[in-house]
Order: sequence, then C-alpha cells, then structure tokens
Amino acid sequence: MSTTAYGNLAGRTAVVTGAASGMGEATARLLAARGAKVALLARRTERLDALAGKIAADGGRALAVTVDVTDEASVRAAAGQVRDAYGPADLVVNAAGVMLPNPIDAGRSDEWARMVDTNLTGALRIIDAFRDDLLAAGAEGRPADLVNVSSIGAHLTFPGYAVYSATKAALTHLSASLRAEFGPRRVRVTNIEPGLTDTELGGHIDNAELSAQLDGMFQAFPEALTSDDIADLIAYVTSRPAHVNLRQVIVLPTGQA
Repeated sequence: MSTTAYGNLAGRTAVVTGAASGMGEATARLLAARGAKVALLARRTERLDALAGKIAADGGRALAVTVDVTDEASVRAAAGQVRDAYGPADLVVNAAGVMLPNPIDAGRSDEWARMVDTNLTGALRIIDAFRDDLLAAGAEGRPADLVNVSSIGAHLTFPGYAVYSATKAALTHLSASLRAEFGPRRVRVTNIEPGLTDTELGGHIDNAELSAQLDGMFQAFPEALTSDDIADLIAYVTSRPAHVNLRQVIVLPTGQA
C-alpha cells in the first residue's frame, strides 16, 4: 500500500462498484482505512461479505450490498440500502467493468451487449442513483466526488478490443460532459484511464489468441500497474481540497509509457 498522505477522507460516505475484486476492492479497502464509510457494491455476495469482514477487523466501516449494475431495480434497491445504513453518499467510484475482446467479425453480440450494459449504462445507472446525494453535498460546500474508471483503450486502438475500447471512450467523454454539468455545482468529476493493470479482467477472455497476447504483454512489462496503484490515485484525487479537481488521470506502467 502506498505511503501517500491523504486528507479529507475521514467521515466521507463512499460507494464503490466492482468492489468484489481488483481496483474496486483495493479502492474500498484504502478509503475505509482512511476513515470513510464504504458501501461495497458488486454481484458476488460471498466476496463482499469477506471484504466487509476484513475492513471491520482492521477498524474500518463497510457495508456489503449485492447489486447488478445492469439491472435498474437492483441499483435502486442498493442505493436505498446505502442511504438507510450510512445516509447520502458524497464519493462515488464507478469501478465495475468487463473486458471481453474478440474481433468484430466474430459477431459476438452477446459480449457487445454485456460490455455496453456494464461499462457504460451500468455506470450511468449508478450516477443516476446517487446524483442527488452528490449535488446536495456540493450545495452544502462539502467535498463531492464522482470517479469513473475508464481505460487507456479510450484513446488507443488494439485489434480485437473495438467494443471494449468504444465503451471506455464513451465513459471518458461522459466524464467530460458531466464535469461541465456538475463542476459549477461543486461536484468534482475525475476520469481515470489505467494502462496495463494486473486484475481479473483478463481471466474473462474466451479468445485463446487474445488471451495469450495479453499474457505476453504482462511478460513484456513485468512491472505492470496493480489495483493498489489505482486505489492510491483515487484516494489522492478525492482527498484534495474541495476546490481542486484533478479531472483526468492517464496512468501507465513506466515501461509501457
């Protein structure tokens, strides 16, 4: 874990999607360690319960909330659970995502729909569910943060990753547009675009060639980013003074850069 100094996180109420693993899990752990009350949102109940237990054992506060971001009713119910337990949120991290690469001519419309519904529409559902909370915090002069975890794929082209990259490009542009709407109302919007990061995402690939290609990238860049690196950035940007918005963070392994 990083030794970066963070301020202004104690007492915050954070919502982290994708909290069952990877960047979401690491972010939830770090925010809780720095004094935030953290709602852990993801589909895998057992993992969420285990993480909530670990955070509590370390002296933090965490609420496990099983949710499917592709289901509107599930998201609404989750938002209600969070407010009942912790009150309105003032820090929301959209870290849920799936990466299912295949060439377009494979015709995998099932994967296209899943990526769009999770990576883009799922993020929108979470934003909509907690929008009023964030705007109320901003109106009261308190820190209010929306963090969207996008990807360097929003800017670069990788054969086989067209739809995944398109969803991330859309999320990046959504962040910019929301910043124009929310910034004047004192809600910060930060878009984070990691490069090669060691998470579970690669394990979902069902294309042997692309899976081997990704493995080769990790061999070529053995010092890839970790989930803790991304958590460190999220904790840093959300703990700046309320008038400071680090709007866009592109983070790559030094070798890949």
